[in-house]
Amino acid sequence: MVAQLKKYSIGCPPTQPDALGPFYKPKAPRRDSVGKGYELSGRVMSSLDCSPIPQAHIELWMAGPDGDYKDDYRATVIANKSGEYQFESHRPPFYASRPPHIHVRVSADGFKTLITQHYPEADSSREEFDLVLIPN
Repeated sequence: MVAQLKKYSIGCPPTQPDALGPFYKPKAPRRDSVGKGYELSGRVMSSLDCSPIPQAHIELWMAGPDGDYKDDYRATVIANKSGEYQFESHRPPFYASRPPHIHVRVSADGFKTLITQHYPEADSSREEFDLVLIPN
């Protein structure tokens, strides 16, 4: 285990996983926008050497402005040849006891699937969120 941690400190630390949550539905439509006002972008990379992972599938889902999860707020974005992705939505709302967040599931050939969540900074309208995957 220590050897693995050293390897990641030389490359890129893997993105921390987070809960899938009860509202995941596979096969979200391919689109890069489900609203306006909040932009999320970043790169999908390998934890071994920080190299880009082209064609990674990034599934995103979130609550609508009313706090309900609906198909209108689900999307699949494909990373470009440089591993970059962009997604636009409304600002994620607070609901129940949860802070604003966007659920993220990333899959790519040769890598472990990553399930995590992005938590926007207060009052931001644009953020970067790199997604670092662990090779199989």
